[in-house]
Amino acid sequence: MQISADDVAYEEAVLREPFKVGAWLRYLSARGAAPLATRTAIYERALRALPGSYKLWHAYLTELAGAARPLPPTDPAHAALNAAFERALAAGMSRMPRVWHMYASALLDQRLLTRARRAIDRALRALPPTQHHHVWPLALRLAGLPGCPALTAVSILRRYVQFDPAHAEEFVAFLVSAGRFREAAEQLAAAIDDTGFRSAKGTTKHQLLLDLCELLAKHPDDVAGMHVEAILCSAARKFPEEAGALWTALACHYARKGIHGKARDVFEQSATDAATVKDFGLVFESYLHFEHAVVAAELDDAIQEEKSGSVIRGCWLADKDDADLNMARLEHLLERRPEMLNSVRLRQNPHDVQAWHERVNIFKNDPGRQAAAYAEAVRTVDPMKATGKPHTLWLAFAKMYEGRGMLDSAREVFRRATQASFKSADDLADLWCERAEMELRHQNHEAAIELLRQATSEPSIDVRTRAAADARGEPAQIKLHRSLKLWCFYADLTEAHGGVESACAVHERIHDLGLATPLLVLNHAALLQGHKRFEDAFQVYHRAVRYFKYPHAEPIWAAYLAAFVERYGKTKLERVRDLFEDAVRHAPPEAKKAVFLRYAKFEEEFGLATRAMKVYEDAADAVPVRDRLGVYNAYLARAAVLFGFAKTREVYHRAVAGGGLPDEDARAMCVRFAEFETGLGEVRRARALYVYASGFSDPGAHPDFWRRWNEFEVAHGDESTFREMLRLKRTTTVAGRTGVQAAESGALKRPCAGQQVEGCGTLQPECKRMRVGVAL
Repeated sequence: MQISADDVAYEEAVLREPFKVGAWLRYLSARGAAPLATRTAIYERALRALPGSYKLWHAYLTELAGAARPLPPTDPAHAALNAAFERALAAGMSRMPRVWHMYASALLDQRLLTRARRAIDRALRALPPTQHHHVWPLALRLAGLPGCPALTAVSILRRYVQFDPAHAEEFVAFLVSAGRFREAAEQLAAAIDDTGFRSAKGTTKHQLLLDLCELLAKHPDDVAGMHVEAILCSAARKFPEEAGALWTALACHYARKGIHGKARDVFEQSATDAATVKDFGLVFESYLHFEHAVVAAELDDAIQEEKSGSVIRGCWLADKDDADLNMARLEHLLERRPEMLNSVRLRQNPHDVQAWHERVNIFKNDPGRQAAAYAEAVRTVDPMKATGKPHTLWLAFAKMYEGRGMLDSAREVFRRATQASFKSADDLADLWCERAEMELRHQNHEAAIELLRQATSEPSIDVRTRAAADARGEPAQIKLHRSLKLWCFYADLTEAHGGVESACAVHERIHDLGLATPLLVLNHAALLQGHKRFEDAFQVYHRAVRYFKYPHAEPIWAAYLAAFVERYGKTKLERVRDLFEDAVRHAPPEAKKAVFLRYAKFEEEFGLATRAMKVYEDAADAVPVRDRLGVYNAYLARAAVLFGFAKTREVYHRAVAGGGLPDEDARAMCVRFAEFETGLGEVRRARALYVYASGFSDPGAHPDFWRRWNEFEVAHGDESTFREMLRLKRTTTVAGRTGVQAAESGALKRPCAGQQVEGCGTLQPECKRMRVGVAL
């Protein structure tokens, strides 16, 4: 090494203080542009003085590695670099993971795989476990190189999994790619069984389990010796949601090994024990595919033997043709699918009523199995947990026996059904009704009536006591005697096949229990009227109208009034009038119109015409405003027929001046009144009515009224009256606009036409409704 004049100062510094790293680093920095040999000599002198300096060794090795990297692996620079690394490790750098990393990287770049593996092994032994993560990436790089032997790669990866179990998937993937399926399966099984395992990729144990199943199913020969059945059974218990996939994998494992009998046993067991429809579908499809494959294989073998001529005929020992047997197995499997699927649904929910009905329908060609299915259904289904109507199972069970003519068996089923527990009394009532209808279908009327009498009887005190002590709650049998369905059926049956006294007794009992409906009341009264017991029928009506309120009482009042008028309309007028007065008092305002009109019609037919007019007059005052126009229309029509135009004019005057009609109805009534007066030749009175109605008829909103007045003036008026009409029209238009503006500001609220009369008090010219009275 040649020392220049520029190096003298640095040489003196390192000679004066040879054990200071700073002096050597300044020297090396000053000679940064010097050749590698010069700098190597300086590094060697510095390391002889300071052999334990990490800075010097790191800088030295970095420069050597950088200089050797572009050179071919056979160049001596690489050997010098490796020797420098060994000296550095011997000098104490073996505790530095960076040095080991640089050394192993250099060896891998040189493709010295054995030396690299040994260097990595030495690094793992020299460094503490907390620093092994610096070394393992190089080990994995070594295992992934194309020239790395498989045994070496497996050894490295196995050791790496011991260091970090989360990367077991990478090890398994490498084993599968290398064809080492048994080791891959063992690693997967160990990862699944390890409760603390957490995948670095986030893969769940569920997915690992599916991967293990696929591995065991596809490579049965490679995993020979493993306890495949024990592994998959344990996994099925651990992950019941994947039981179908696991059992299918086990069956496929046996099928690929050629153990077809064992495969069928697994398929049958898994299809029978499947807990969900999803698992059953998966297992059944695989089972069906397996049987198809077996049949196809048998047929192919038979064809090949036929072609080769190697078939030995006439010897039963050589007969291996199982094609017919396998085909029969396949057909039997397809036939059993509905039953097996239904069994799965019932395992999911044994209280599913619809599923039990479907199961019975499956055995429709086998009465024995059908009856057994019904018996199992009614024994299994708990009405408190059932989905659907559990009593329909009993009904279908009994109808099955009835359809086959086994009435005694059907009666026994109904007897047991009526003693069973049900959530709702309506379900139990349906059973009693069907039981009675069965007796009716076979002409046993007395038996049907007796059954309904028994069903509607109140439970005894002992039964009530036992029900009160039952912790499950009150049974349906306690509430059965209050079932309206049963009582209606009982009433209809006694009316059709019993006497009138028994039918009336049933209706009275219904009323005592508070179960009567308007229809039942009408039926009861009609029954009594049909047997000429009118007073009893009227008592039923009278009690019902006190019991029911509107609107339920409306049809009862209608029937009551019609029957009473028909019976006593000609003979007991005062009694009928009292009944109508009572009906009017009890009717709500919206129902009074119909009652008053019926009352008026009665007076016209059987009473006095003046009383009929009084009824119409009272009706006009009592009904709501919206119904008054209809009452006045009827009032006017009957007044014209009974008393002529004088009474009609009086009614018109009452309707217009004090009828309390709203503006729209009052306007229509005024127009009709004017036409009536015009027909009588009273043009002046008709004009006064038009003038009166113009006060609440805005031309913009009611052009039809002004058109009709215009036609009236053209036909019956003169120039002065026509001008007066136009003046009123303009005045009303201006008043209407002013009123709209005042209404928008809240300053004016004009009453309706019916209310204006009430505000007039005495007859004043300013009130147009009162002026018409003066004019008339």
